[in-house]
Amino acid sequence: MPTREVTLLILPGARGSSPVEWLISGAREAVALDLIEKAGRIEAISRIVVATPSSDFAARLESQPALVKVELLDPADFHFGLCLWDLIERYEIGRLLYFSGGSGALLSEGELAELAKLLLEEEQLFLVNNFYSTDFLALAPAQALLPLPPPESDNRLGWLLWEAGFKVAELPRTAATQFDIDTPTDLLILKAHPATGPHTRGYLSGLDLDEARLGSVLRAFTNREATVLVAGRVSAQTWRYLEEETACQARVFSEERGLKASGREERGEGRSLLGFLLEEVGPERFFRTLSKLADLALIDSRVLFAHMRKWPTAQDRFLSDLLRAEEVQDPEIREFTAAAREAPIPVILGGHSLVSGGLYALVELAWQGKSLERRVRPASLPIRMRMKE
Repeated sequence: MPTREVTLLILPGARGSSPVEWLISGAREAVALDLIEKAGRIEAISRIVVATPSSDFAARLESQPALVKVELLDPADFHFGLCLWDLIERYEIGRLLYFSGGSGALLSEGELAELAKLLLEEEQLFLVNNFYSTDFLALAPAQALLPLPPPESDNRLGWLLWEAGFKVAELPRTAATQFDIDTPTDLLILKAHPATGPHTRGYLSGLDLDEARLGSVLRAFTNREATVLVAGRVSAQTWRYLEEETACQARVFSEERGLKASGREERGEGRSLLGFLLEEVGPERFFRTLSKLADLALIDSRVLFAHMRKWPTAQDRFLSDLLRAEEVQDPEIREFTAAAREAPIPVILGGHSLVSGGLYALVELAWQGKSLERRVRPASLPIRMRMKE
């Protein structure tokens, strides 16, 4: 019989098979440790379950308090949906706080406590951080998921609940609710952000990451004369935030929202206006053209890859984000990455997080210690959760 207690469930994810993938998995595990530490001080959270395919990380968790339960997964036989469904059943989870690896990295203890409190108060709650690309959720009753088809990834969880007829609510968009570790670019942002937890900060301090381009972004956001180009899966809320909270001008190409959650990526249906330009003129001229439109570009390159019908390995994606073109195996991705690195303007490559939570976090970082007025000062309105009817 499902209990009324709140269970925090964390799936940090697999470690991958290359050094550049290990950078990401190490950061996700550090974020999990920070979440565990915060949750351990929250009375409303009665149990913490961590499901990991890493025996090393599982061993590290043995020193955690008794409320932490560890599940060692078989990486060769892992399916996200089947794993989540199984854990809900076996642990008889009634009220679920789920976090993917790397999500919640900037969430405060108070915000985590508020989510747990909501779960205790509401008989039915279907609350996600992002409807189109879910990274964490608060769910009561958790058994509502069990009759649904288990998805390959958590991106589809909000979409799946909505398709089943549930009223899905979305948290207000902030750096804390939207930031997620998808790529090495996110590690650069996390390393600089003051809300990063102690375990994560300690891990990132030992990494040799080139932070020069990040500085270009921060300077541009507070420069009235600068123009920043943002391209990819940019939501209307994020675009509005950029307009209201930066001093610079912005060019936004919002394309392929819900690319994964809708299944369009899997079906090879991704289309991009910038992708057609890239296809037509080639990478070098593509970035030269962008340099005539902006002083800096932040690009969710996965939309371009989907347009190119490219499904590069995690290793190639991450090396491309780091602009280490010579190490990229796929020749087209290598050429694209080299052109981005040599572009006339600074180019920041990443995934969805770069143009969602990463962008919120970058804007917060940009204004640290600055007194310049931002572009717009909107009237204060009550914060409401957005409902998907």
